[in-house]
This record gives sequence, C-alpha cells and structure tokens, in this order.
Amino acid sequence: MTELKVDDINVLSEETLINPTKLKEEIPATDQALAAVSAGRLAIKRILAREDPRLIIIIGPCSIHDISAAMDYAARLKSLADDVSDTLLLVMRVYFEKPRTTVGWKGFINDPHMDDSFNIAEGLHLGRKLLVDLADMGLATSTEALDPVSPQYLQDMISWSAIGARTAESQTHREMASGLSSAVGFKNGTDGGLEVAINALKSVSAPHRFLGINHQGEVAVIHTRGNSHAHIVLRGGGGRPNYDSVSVSICEQQLHEAGVAANIMIDCSHANSDKDPGLQQLVMNNVGNQILEGNESIIGLMVESNIGWGNQSIPENLDDLQYGVSVTDACVDWKTTVTMIHNLREKVKDVLPGRQIPAGNQVIEKIA
Repeated sequence: MTELKVDDINVLSEETLINPTKLKEEIPATDQALAAVSAGRLAIKRILAREDPRLIIIIGPCSIHDISAAMDYAARLKSLADDVSDTLLLVMRVYFEKPRTTVGWKGFINDPHMDDSFNIAEGLHLGRKLLVDLADMGLATSTEALDPVSPQYLQDMISWSAIGARTAESQTHREMASGLSSAVGFKNGTDGGLEVAINALKSVSAPHRFLGINHQGEVAVIHTRGNSHAHIVLRGGGGRPNYDSVSVSICEQQLHEAGVAANIMIDCSHANSDKDPGLQQLVMNNVGNQILEGNESIIGLMVESNIGWGNQSIPENLDDLQYGVSVTDACVDWKTTVTMIHNLREKVKDVLPGRQIPAGNQVIEKIA
C-alpha cells in the first residue's frame, strides 16, 4: 500500500478539548444566573414583539481582554442599568471572539494571554466563568456568535447575540443563528448594503439541518426550528453612515418589501462613527431625535464603551497595558457613557410608551 500522504498536509497538531457538558459541570450556572439570562432574553424578545416599549442598549467594551476590568465595568453598568430600567434595557457586551480582516489578536477565547500561546481550553474556562459571574450580578449579556463551535460552551449564558458584517452572508452562521436560544441581530454588510442582512433574516427564521457538535462534543446533525427573534443592525459601511432618518426609512421599506418585521438597531460605532468614539454620542443624539419625531422602527442601539477612553495596541510587555482601555476598537469612557445613557433616557422616556407597532410587524411571534 502506498504511504503517500494526502490529508492533514497543513495541520501541525491537534488538541482534544473538554466537551460542552463537562465544562458546564465544572463551571455550573447558579439558579440566580439562569434566572438573569432567562429574564434578559424574555425582555429583549418582548421589546422586539412590541410588548415592552423600552429600547435595548447593547453596551460595553469592544472586546474582553482583562477579567478584572470586565467585572469592574460590569459593577458600574449594573448600577446604571438599574437607574434607567424604566426606559432602557442595558445589555453588556461580552465579546470574546474578534473577526480579523487579515491577521491579529482573535480574542479572549482564542488567546486569553495575548501572547500567541492560543490556550483555547483556558479561554473557554475563563470565558464561561466570567459569563456566569456577570449573570449572578443580574446583568444580561451579549456577544458575537463567530465560531460555530463555541456556542455549545457559552450560549446558555447569553441574552442577545450578534452576527457581524463579515459573517452575515455565511450560510454556516445563518444556520447556527437559526438554533440560538437568544434573539440575534444581523449587521448590514461592510459595503453598507442591506441585502445580505435582510436575506439572512429570512433565512434564520426558517428551520435548518446542518453539521455541528452536540453537548457531548460529538459530530451531529443539528435540526433547528428557526429563530423568530432576529433583526437588523445598521452599522454603516462603504465609507458612509446609515443611522440618519433617510437611511432608516430606506431600511424600513426594504424590510417591509421582504416581509420582515421593521425592527432596527443602530450601531453608534464602526462606520456610523467612522471609528471615532467621540462621534458615538452624536449618533445616539440623532437616533433619540428620530424617535421624538415619530420613528417607530428603532428598537435599540449599540455602544462601544469602556472604563477608559480610546484604544491601545497590545504591548510586548503586557504590564504596560492601560487598565480599562480597549485593545481593539476605540471606546467612549465611563463618564461619557453615563452622560449618553442618562441623556437618552430623558429624551425618549415620555414618548416610548406611545409608539405604535409598524405595519407588517405582526410577523413577530408574540411573547406574552
């Protein structure tokens, strides 16, 4: 028999990971954490179904790289969330995975030590522990569902998920999202176009069968019922923002024509702010004004926020990292965050209860 090698030619090694069930046994969710996740998911789905007039605010660091700073931020956010809970539902960004245009740090799960050691096993343990701790605090959390395997390890602690601009067109991610237990937001494409995201919304609401892993880590055929709580996230693109009233109106029209509920979230960062954190506040102010002027389709916003302002490169000596400052996209600092959230609440608190359900939104599954 020939010894000609034809498989794994570019594979250097492989490491068997703990299976999802075992990880959950090692880091179990408390009853309190499970209640917080369930309450967060229900509140978000009720907002999408227009049974709750509040706005969803997905807010927090661009990415998690420091567990202590994440817990510090979370304690501050919990207090702020309680202060504005009559008008705004604050959901903390806990993004562990970062899509890269070329190369770079792929996030906490892939490389928790930020030194190219790629200790994914430790990243999964630390990530799950953080999510359980945040849920124990009573915070709803969000993340980007990027890797198709990691949801089996972590998604039970997530109240809202994002599918990013780079993966919204991916069949793998649409199928995965159709089985997520949380509501999910699909971002428009990096070119600013809406077609990819709208097609994704139609796809994700349908049942799918696809290859995946089960809770025992075995390869399995996954059969989903479809996710009826998906919506679009406008993040700008192609060198242009799309948070303005004209862009929102165009999005509403295209959603209606596609038979998709007009539930729109505005990302204050990325191309909508030209990646300048100082412009996020202007975007939020504009969106608040649209709601005052009668907009009925905007159901939430996203904000990249951290303890410190801006961002930093990952230094060779990690002791030189600035505490509470993003190592990916630039964020507004905590003082600005508080101002933005309180200003938005004051602007929209009286008008939100009177908003009407946009025509066509009866396609959303009722929760109550």
